[in-house]
Amino acid sequence: MTDCLSPHLPLPQSGCERLTWLPPVDATRVRVVAWTCDCRAVFFELCEAGGMAFVRRTVQRNKRPEITETHRMRVRHAWDLWTSLLSGMAR
Repeated sequence: MTDCLSPHLPLPQSGCERLTWLPPVDATRVRVVAWTCDCRAVFFELCEAGGMAFVRRTVQRNKRPEITETHRMRVRHAWDLWTSLLSGMAR
């Protein structure tokens, strides 16, 4: 059993939505509202900024993490996307 408190993503399901990952946008005020466990090489955060939301993906590398983000979207749509990630229906 693991001591992790945050969720881990399941394997992608067949037919899962392939997300477009973009370079991060510099936003001074970003609030992370949900996240997956960072004990894995790749972890995700659901972020809100300026009335919009997006998912941030971090790939942990030896020297520097690689950070990418989805496009900004309405908060409700971002929560739907987050649910898809947690169920393996998006990656």
